[in-house]
Amino acid sequence: MKSYGCQMNVYDAERMSDLLATEGYVSTENEQDADLVILNTCHIREKAAEKIYSELGKLAMAKRERAREGRELKIIVAGCVAQAEGEEVLRRQSAVDLVVGPQSYHRLPALIQKAKLGLRTTDTEFSVEEKFNTLPQPTVKQINQRGIAAFVTVQEGCDKFCSFCVVPYTRGVEVSRNVHEIMAEIQRLVDAGVREITLIGQNVNAFRGAAANGQIWSLADLIAHCSEISGVERLRYTTSHPVDMSDDLISAHGTISKLMPYVHLPVQSGSDRILKAMNRKHTAEDYANIISRLRSVRQDLAVSSDFIVGFPGETEKDFQQTLDLIASVNYASSFSFKYSPRPGTPGAQRADQISEEVKRERLAQLQALLEQQRQSFNKAMVNKEIDVLFEKPGRHEGQIGGKSPYLQAVHVDGPTSLIGKIARVAISATGPNSLTGNLIHKPQEAVV
Repeated sequence: MKSYGCQMNVYDAERMSDLLATEGYVSTENEQDADLVILNTCHIREKAAEKIYSELGKLAMAKRERAREGRELKIIVAGCVAQAEGEEVLRRQSAVDLVVGPQSYHRLPALIQKAKLGLRTTDTEFSVEEKFNTLPQPTVKQINQRGIAAFVTVQEGCDKFCSFCVVPYTRGVEVSRNVHEIMAEIQRLVDAGVREITLIGQNVNAFRGAAANGQIWSLADLIAHCSEISGVERLRYTTSHPVDMSDDLISAHGTISKLMPYVHLPVQSGSDRILKAMNRKHTAEDYANIISRLRSVRQDLAVSSDFIVGFPGETEKDFQQTLDLIASVNYASSFSFKYSPRPGTPGAQRADQISEEVKRERLAQLQALLEQQRQSFNKAMVNKEIDVLFEKPGRHEGQIGGKSPYLQAVHVDGPTSLIGKIARVAISATGPNSLTGNLIHKPQEAVV
């Protein structure tokens, strides 16, 4: 199983693995051992999609080699490239046996049986409710293999129709899971040892889930109830849209201690003119006000974001406004990309596309500023004490690694008995992508 792109794809890959385990499949990291290869794909940028076809070319060669040895290899393309391109995938690469969209993978067992009969099939129907009602639950062993932090999908799809984005076309309109299903899934994860839950969705703060009593819960309601589950130590959510950053969700950051002081809130641009062209439905001032309100209820809150440079029509003035916004917000980390035209989106139809050279230069300048802010944020941790949730052994003997409340990787010398527990750490140094420190409490004093 190879998964590309967002956290939703990570979650979907795990659920496909759970489903195929009931059919007798066992996961392998070695392609040479595989009878079945699934590429769980991302279509958000052109480069991501083309990477899949390059990978399929390599798999086609492996499939022919297996055939000469009298062995079978089935190849499945899943995810958003499958949804967006459908039959085109089968046309472009004859080695592919099955194309299945992100809302159809619950039908994998039956579809694989068709593939074994030599039928090349495409299934890209939308049926979110049917999918979640059909999927089997992971075993305790499967949960334990994935660690003490887990993603839980609470919402899928998006109704915003940003002019650069394919998500409404590949994932469908916004649909929220019902509260009972979500809470039951989280309880199973916690019972198996998971301590950190990240609630995920394409537009997660648009969540409106039905409870058993008929009430509709907001994301803030869901977070509040999740925080009451014994064993849940940390809560996060991603990815959000500024338009859906409600008052109760902002307030939750000041009242729910288990909700981590870290918000990923994509802005995309600091230019109102470009934001309007993107159909983002918020202004730079709206966004800045949200950040200000979040930090007023949680002073230590860290913010990350997404940025697109070189959207059609972007001028030097527009780009400078983005840099100005970045300077004023001061981000802990961010993701940034050159604009990539996606077929079928309004942005791709515009005649005022920006040259690759200009996009490349602007991206380099923007990323230099964001990296400077990230390193400054990390360096500000030195000589501070923070709580770390330890997740796994470190790369070196006697070392363990975990995450800070701000999603920073932290390494200390300590016993593996601390894995799954939270302990206080004095940060002593920073590296390019992590922090190092020393345990303040002895292991037996560590707080769970």
